[in-house]
This record gives sequence, C-alpha cells and structure tokens, in this order.
Amino acid sequence: MPKAIRFSQTGGPEVLRVEDVAAGEPGEGQARVRHTAIGVNFIDTYHRSGLYPLPLPSGLGSEAAGVVEAVGKGVAHIQAGDRVAYAGGPPGSYSEVRLMPADRLLKLPAGISDQQAAAMMLKGMTVQYLIRRTYKVQAGETVLWHATAGGVGLIACQWLKALGVTVIGTVGSAEKAEIAKAHGCTHAIDYTREDFVQRVREITGGQRVPVVYDSVGKSTFAGSLDCLRPFGLLVSFGNASGAVPPFELGILAPKGSLYVTRPTLATYTATRSDLEATARDLFDVVLSGKVKVEVHRTYRLADAQQVHRDLEGRQTTGSVVMVP
Repeated sequence: MPKAIRFSQTGGPEVLRVEDVAAGEPGEGQARVRHTAIGVNFIDTYHRSGLYPLPLPSGLGSEAAGVVEAVGKGVAHIQAGDRVAYAGGPPGSYSEVRLMPADRLLKLPAGISDQQAAAMMLKGMTVQYLIRRTYKVQAGETVLWHATAGGVGLIACQWLKALGVTVIGTVGSAEKAEIAKAHGCTHAIDYTREDFVQRVREITGGQRVPVVYDSVGKSTFAGSLDCLRPFGLLVSFGNASGAVPPFELGILAPKGSLYVTRPTLATYTATRSDLEATARDLFDVVLSGKVKVEVHRTYRLADAQQVHRDLEGRQTTGSVVMVP
C-alpha cells in the first residue's frame, strides 16, 4: 500500500508519521498521480505547527511532480502516462501516490526534469506573481528581497537580474551571501553582522527602495517599512521568524504614505487561466536558461521529520526535495 506522511496533532517535526494510505480510483474531475519528486517549502512547517491551521488528521505538502496513472470522468487536458507537476490544491504531496483535482495539474515540458519541477513550481510561481503582478518590477529599479539564499530567493535573484533589476538581499551568514551573489544578488547583507536598514540607505544613496519582498515576518517587518521610499510597497509573503504582530495602521502615513499587502499564490492562480499563464511564464524563463533551478539537497520521503528540523534550523539553502 502507498506510504504518506500524515499528522494528527500540531507540534514539532516529531508529530509527522509515515502511514499506509490507499489512493483509490479518481472520481469526476480527478487524477491519480504517482509522485517521482516532492517539493519542500517553509509553509509546510506552518501547517505542521498550527500557525496555518489544517483540519486534523491531515496530509502535508502542496508541491510535487510525477506521472498520471489514471484520470476520472470529465478530464481531457491530461491522460495516463503524462508527466505533470503542481503547486497548491489540497495538502498531501508528502506521499507516494495521491488523488488530485485535475485542473491543478500542469504538463511538464520535456526540458524540465521531475526534480526541477518539484523544486520550482511553488517557489517559481510565487516569484512570478510577486514580480510580475503584485508589483511589476521595471528594468533599472532596485528592490530589497529578504532571505535571498532560500529557494524562492535564489529564483527571484536570477529572474530579477534577467529583467535588469538590482537586488539588495539579506542573508544569515557569509556563506549564504556568496550563494546569493552567485545567483544574481548585487548586494548581499548579512543581517547577523550588519543593520540592513542602514545598509539599504547607504546602497541607495538615501533614496531607499520602491518595494520590499519579505518572507521572514516578525523580525524584519519594522525594518522593511523603514527601507521604503514614499509610496513604497511592502509585500509580506511569509513568516519564517514568526507572524507579524498587530501594528498601528497610522504609522504608514509619516513613513511616506506606504502600502502593505499580504498576497498568496492560491489567490493569484485561483483560475485555470491564471494558473496556466503563471506556469507558462515560469517554464519559459527556466527553459531559456535565465533562471537555473538547482536541487541543493534530496531526502527520502520517510525522513520528513529531519527535513523539517533542517528547514527550521536554517540548515538548508536553495531548493530541497524528497523522493519516495
């Protein structure tokens, strides 16, 4: 019987369990997918810890690549034998085989491997909507991106460089600074040794930046606001250091009539047309060679507990995948 990682209570990595789970036959609008590579994302730790609650007991994970084994009634855009990938939909990608809503599945181009796909779908489509829709970055602009040595950050640095954008990035060590710079980050700030607000002002000659992309949350939120020029936009898209605490809305006025948004990939890809357009843009930039998706570490599915310990302990860089 296929194996899956499930949890029945929130908590630390120890709540994750390997269980036998029968996938069953696909119903109307569904497809059964046998996974070949499974994406790992920091949001998985939020679900496990209860920061983003799920009905329990539950599966975990929202990104994977694999092969379609069977499709249900009404499914015409994919068929058995197709290589597919997805990011989003019901949790449960930490599994060998699962049923998925077929309209969330995307066919993979020949030039993209299964492990690349599992490493890039959620992260890459997140970058796409952040830089092409949430704030459409223009050539010649300078942006601040936190956690640039992470999976999302490394894709963002490369993509932004290809667009002619200067990236100021924050990282947690000298080693991570070198990794970020090797992927297109122009100025890598080690926040363990430098004040990133002061450095952003120095780098920009006091002008600051029009947009800050912040997936760190609690520990960077206040400083991120201080890095914005008047009318600037703070894009808060994650909480790696903890949830952003409540704040007085009025502080945005004296800081320069600032904007704050909290977007999600689910909203930006809610329709099939938006999902396809977002994925197509990602596939194109990867196939062009402008963005290289590198799997920095591979684990076995059965080692999901260790994966989460390494993620939360900041022991990983770039993209991490699991294989069944």
